[in-house]
Amino acid sequence: MPATSSLLPFYEGWNWHNALLVKAIAPLTADQLALRPEPLPNQVWQIAAHIATNRVFWFHTVLGEGDASLEQYADWEDFPDSPRSADELVPALNATYGFVRECLDLWTPAMLDDRFERRRSTGQVVTHTRQWVLWHLLEHDIHHGGEISLTLGMHGLEGLDV
Repeated sequence: MPATSSLLPFYEGWNWHNALLVKAIAPLTADQLALRPEPLPNQVWQIAAHIATNRVFWFHTVLGEGDASLEQYADWEDFPDSPRSADELVPALNATYGFVRECLDLWTPAMLDDRFERRRSTGQVVTHTRQWVLWHLLEHDIHHGGEISLTLGMHGLEGLDV
């Protein structure tokens, strides 16, 4: 394999996971997006919104990547009484993954040790490396994608076809 200056080849499966997530969400009705795994409180739409929101938080807010248009997805999970439709969730998942992919294409292996600080709500300052953020967000996407898939399957609907 030739040497690469981009991280994209090392995270290639992430795009497939996002595509599977979008494919599972796109045909869902409002009632289907409101399904949840009893007794847990989060509905399918909330989990999908949480995925988009966290991509914005980590890549835009913490790492400073992407433009201001991403901020429209930053607080979606904060409004549980305002359900999002598939027509809203699909573009949000595609847009937020799109800027993740752009970053992966621009970033190099030498940048993985770059450090970033964030302030927790308690005031504590925490430092993370770019590599930690990438791994954290990837496992976050996979975990919650699985949660959506399991919830849909519990209700007789098709989940992520991994």
